[in-house]
Amino acid sequence: MRLGALGVAVAAVVVAGGCGGQPSANPQTAQVAAAAKVQQAKAAKLAAAVKVKANELGQIPVLMYHRIVDNPGSEDDRTPAKFRADLERLAHDGYVPVTAADYVTGKIDIPAGKHAVVLTFDDSSPSQLDLDELGQPKPNTAVSILRDVAAKNPGFKPVATFYVTRDMFGKTTKEEQAQVLLWLKDNGFDIGNHTRDHVNLRTRSQKEVADQIVWVQKMVSSLAHEKPVTLALPYGNQPRKKEWAIKGKLGGVSYNHEGVFLAGYTPAPAPFAKTFDPLGIPRIRAMDKKGDCAQFCSTAWLDWLDRNPDMRYTSDGDPQTVAYPKFKNPYLRAVYKTRAVAY
Repeated sequence: MRLGALGVAVAAVVVAGGCGGQPSANPQTAQVAAAAKVQQAKAAKLAAAVKVKANELGQIPVLMYHRIVDNPGSEDDRTPAKFRADLERLAHDGYVPVTAADYVTGKIDIPAGKHAVVLTFDDSSPSQLDLDELGQPKPNTAVSILRDVAAKNPGFKPVATFYVTRDMFGKTTKEEQAQVLLWLKDNGFDIGNHTRDHVNLRTRSQKEVADQIVWVQKMVSSLAHEKPVTLALPYGNQPRKKEWAIKGKLGGVSYNHEGVFLAGYTPAPAPFAKTFDPLGIPRIRAMDKKGDCAQFCSTAWLDWLDRNPDMRYTSDGDPQTVAYPKFKNPYLRAVYKTRAVAY
């Protein structure tokens, strides 16, 4: 028999009274109360998602940086002033950085109404991180600028992913290399694999691909005591078989990445969306609007996402749920169905 609201209230009174005024157990009433509590929690999550127009199936810009230098030697370089302006724009527009590792594993923990962005740095240049005698990042390095912008913009997390090669931020001894890697790890940054020699993997055999990847994994594991979760492909070129980049083994050492990043031209799908492909995650070059970048680089894409907010990832504030407008249901990956909050 179904109980109406009045029936539930009466049942509660009867149970509370019991015999001689003592409470007595009533499994049916307990189940009704538990079910009501679950419904209240679900309603609260839906209301929170609606309030901020959450869209956790939306697109996420993964920005690709290289050197941060006063005198750029190529279009891949960015001046400290322009890098600072990039970060200030992201903070102003409501973006919050997450690491590549957290992005690919779906551990996106940012406030409600905010948008995820992934900051990546290739080639482990000393312009990205160099420590002074007190173990602090030197001024005008990427890490120093990022931490400064975060300090001035509460909620803007100073996190990023650094894809390392044998260059190792210009450090030559194991002790110096360990020092910078451990500093990154201890301060919430993410260390990724960018191959030993930054070679074009498309022309390499399976053994050569594994050799390039395993070398960096062994180095990071021995110096920082952790394994890279993601790989950034040199030049964005995939091996002849894409699977070689994400999983392999050589000399008793195996690797199993959660995601492999390209160097190409669009925002990336949310990790909860069916369009997410861990074998080839797009990134956006950090550049101004000029030439090809009038359409395909960071400034242009951030402008586009501003004009199309319904296409952008917007958080509901709860990292345990995946919230989105219900008409997007067909795009949800089945593995995340139990976490879905569709409104």
